[in-house]
Amino acid sequence: MEWWKKSIVYQIYPMSFKDSDGDGTGDIGGIIEKVDYLKELGVDVIWLTPVYESPMDDNGYDISNYYRINPLFGTMEQLEELLEKLHDRRMKLIMDLVVNHTSDEHEWFKAARADKNSKYHDYYIWKDSPVTDQQSFFSGSVWEYNEETNEYYYHLFSKRQPDLNWSNREVREEVYKLINWWLDKGIDGFRMDVIDLIGKIPEESVMVSEKSHTYLQEMYRNCFAGRDVFTVGETPFSTPETAPLYSAKERRELSMVFGFEHLGLDEIRGNGKWDLKKMEVNELKRVFETWQKALHEKGWNSLFWSNHDQPRIVSRIGNDTVYRKESAKMLAMILHGMQGTPYIYQGEEIGMTNVRFPLEDYRDIETINMVKEKQEAGWSMEKIMEGIYAKARDNARTPIQWDDSEHAGFTDGTPWLKVNPNYKEINVKRTLQETDSIFAFYQKLIQIRKEYDVITTGDFELLCGEDERIFAYVRRSGNEKLYVIANFTDKMVDCGNCSSLSFMEGECLLGNYEPEKGKDNLLLRPYECRMYAVGF
Repeated sequence: MEWWKKSIVYQIYPMSFKDSDGDGTGDIGGIIEKVDYLKELGVDVIWLTPVYESPMDDNGYDISNYYRINPLFGTMEQLEELLEKLHDRRMKLIMDLVVNHTSDEHEWFKAARADKNSKYHDYYIWKDSPVTDQQSFFSGSVWEYNEETNEYYYHLFSKRQPDLNWSNREVREEVYKLINWWLDKGIDGFRMDVIDLIGKIPEESVMVSEKSHTYLQEMYRNCFAGRDVFTVGETPFSTPETAPLYSAKERRELSMVFGFEHLGLDEIRGNGKWDLKKMEVNELKRVFETWQKALHEKGWNSLFWSNHDQPRIVSRIGNDTVYRKESAKMLAMILHGMQGTPYIYQGEEIGMTNVRFPLEDYRDIETINMVKEKQEAGWSMEKIMEGIYAKARDNARTPIQWDDSEHAGFTDGTPWLKVNPNYKEINVKRTLQETDSIFAFYQKLIQIRKEYDVITTGDFELLCGEDERIFAYVRRSGNEKLYVIANFTDKMVDCGNCSSLSFMEGECLLGNYEPEKGKDNLLLRPYECRMYAVGF
């Protein structure tokens, strides 16, 4: 079995993880300081979001040199030290690969925009006039005028992130060269940013085409064949039907993909992320069930609630006030009992929450652009702020709360983004002193995943499917069964009517409450979750 099928990945957003030099921005030195903390948690793989040279227009997802480390984060020597320390602890490191676009300060684009006859001009996508009215993900047109050549270049994200022209073989060869350079350095794989978009057809506003698969198969042949590495593709347009095309072993493309369907359930369909609606638990259950069944023995799932682009899950669909600990543990158990590779986003293991800053304290380009666009569309500031509080990417980017000292022990300087004011109550130091902490719960979940192969290989059956209060399922392999049951409400729930819960006579491996002796064990307390093993 491939090693990544039994692994747990921890995502680090370096700017907000730990600052080692007092400049207010997290860095590689700070990560090195905390390697043993990550080892104690029990994770196997660290995913590092971009630390390459960049003007930081989109916090590093705008790369100006793929072969250099941004001095803001440290040096190549420090990255090599981090890699060595992780490997010494039998942990692995994957890097972020951002090759749908570059920074407008990359040497390729500088040459491309200055001269139509440069070979680098065809590294990007140019038209004499905007040929579509397509909008970028960061608001405004995807077409940006370039005075030097009297043309328009294409950018799906910020105008400072011009899209690479993947139909140009030279572009693809440059990408394969840099991938192999990093793999030769000893890293263990890549998370690939919006990788399904490399097959876009700009003239038709088509985001994903068969070319995406053609290029990924070519990439596999040129970079990954014969190497024991792990690749995960961010594929925002993938579906349960198309995800196996990326991740089935015989396709020779990627190890797994990130599907985002479950994270769109609190949005009004077709209106984008800022138009909010209440997430229905039964919808969530059906989405997970569909993905679990679609990829079983046909591909591989990535299991995640959060990342640097998503709000904190305990605030999003849990209860971040009265039942913060209980709901954070419940959400962790639901995810970690499923088939796939789980991802823990930094701070999730201590139950960090969303934040409610005044508008001037937000730093993210997406939020800043959204405010301007929605004001022009006639939205009230109240509605705009409601969207920001719920969905702004800065919710996930506030610095890690290490202790209760100034700036939560993140930095001796002024943090690049303010710390969540609740750091006095929610921090790593306090968490590690508690026996019933969210951190300790994650440790136990990780241990159970390693011990029970049914989680890695078993099939999935949803239970109590019509009860919107309960999320329950069974993982089954032969006579071995592992059950997960969770109360998704802040009320007591009687499960007595759910006939499929007879398993509760089995061994309870883990729960987020102390067992109530002498009480009916079919009664679940607010956000209570339990995991049972039967037939082992």
